[in-house]
Amino acid sequence: MTKGRGNGMQATVATKQVVSVDAIKNVLATRMDAAGFSAWIAPLAFNISDNCLIISAPNQFTADFVNATYANVLSSVAGEYGLTVNVNVASCANVIRKTANDNNAQTYSAPVADTKGTGDFDAFIVSEENAFVLSACKKMAAGTATFSPLFIYGPAGCGKTMLANCISNAFNGRVVMMSGSQFISEFARALHDRTIFAFKDYCRNCDTFILDDVQVLAGKRATCEEFVQLIIDLRDAGKNIVLTANAAPGNLSGFDHRLQSLLASGLVADIVAPSRAVRRAMFINAGVDEKIADMIAGRIMSDGHVISGIVNKIRAYCELMDGAINETIIEKLLADTLKKSKSPITMVRSMCEKLGVSYDAVCGNGRSRALVLARQMMMVVLKNVTGMSLCEIGSYVGGRDHATVMYAIERIEKLKDTDLVMSAQIAQLIEEYK
Repeated sequence: MTKGRGNGMQATVATKQVVSVDAIKNVLATRMDAAGFSAWIAPLAFNISDNCLIISAPNQFTADFVNATYANVLSSVAGEYGLTVNVNVASCANVIRKTANDNNAQTYSAPVADTKGTGDFDAFIVSEENAFVLSACKKMAAGTATFSPLFIYGPAGCGKTMLANCISNAFNGRVVMMSGSQFISEFARALHDRTIFAFKDYCRNCDTFILDDVQVLAGKRATCEEFVQLIIDLRDAGKNIVLTANAAPGNLSGFDHRLQSLLASGLVADIVAPSRAVRRAMFINAGVDEKIADMIAGRIMSDGHVISGIVNKIRAYCELMDGAINETIIEKLLADTLKKSKSPITMVRSMCEKLGVSYDAVCGNGRSRALVLARQMMMVVLKNVTGMSLCEIGSYVGGRDHATVMYAIERIEKLKDTDLVMSAQIAQLIEEYK
């Protein structure tokens, strides 16, 4: 009878262990985000032995990541069942084969061919404001950079993607380059196809990793967690990392402080929109007559994407109409674009009327509080509407230098937080002159 009771007790214990494992996984699923649980926890092998919840990972990377990221929730849930937690690497081949995300059993195919980017540094027209970021990109492409990641930020159409492609094209080694949208979709596809570890290996098995438009990852928690770990692993391995975004790391919304500080841990370099001289050079390089190029460059305040569209439109006209381009034709051909863009001097004169100051006073040396405030507000409006460099903005308000314009913009941005009337007035001006 005693022996029989012993067998019955052993069977009961075994049943409790099986039930406990299932119950623990169910509880974990409710306390974690779905993507994180599906990607990292569900595929792992669970077992209970000697009051310890043993979680077997297919490789050391997975074990380290689970320990670092999910230790608290694992310990908390296991503790509710009177268990400790041990996350280790599975040593039994049979256990590994049962794991869905075994690296050895996975394959990952990239959505596009693993080829170099398009473009080269010679095609990038450099201005004084962008000389620093161009030098940093060339150093990264040469493999001699002592900084990583290189974080490039600026408005749309200023050349961020072009510089990223230039680095990819010039670098002598394996490059993995993705847009932020591609990274999100490929991460989701890997989760769905249960090839997440193969995707991780693909991203890490490179000499240079480039991610364009980082800002689109904002708010996507599971993707950001994978991105953070990827950047840390690449940096610790001494790999080159190039990131681009539309704002500086500290100004990216939807990212926590940890990710912002990681993005800023290498070299942060800004890139400005094409100045008039650069726009003119872009048109001339595209084969536009110098006189026409000068006229167009002074009539538009647009980004590089729009400039490319204008060049394509001019080329198409020449091919289809088999005729020469003159100023009259340009006025008609680009009427939609040129009409939308008022000249900076026209904007400044108009704002002088609206703000109740004279144009001569704005361009002069007057230092009254009302005059200085109006002048600084105009600088902010020009920066938001035209995409001009700070030096160019200064030239339209009395020849102010780069530092003066930068100080003015920073001052107004701070005042807008407390002066709601001024903030609304600036917003109205920006909307009117866009």
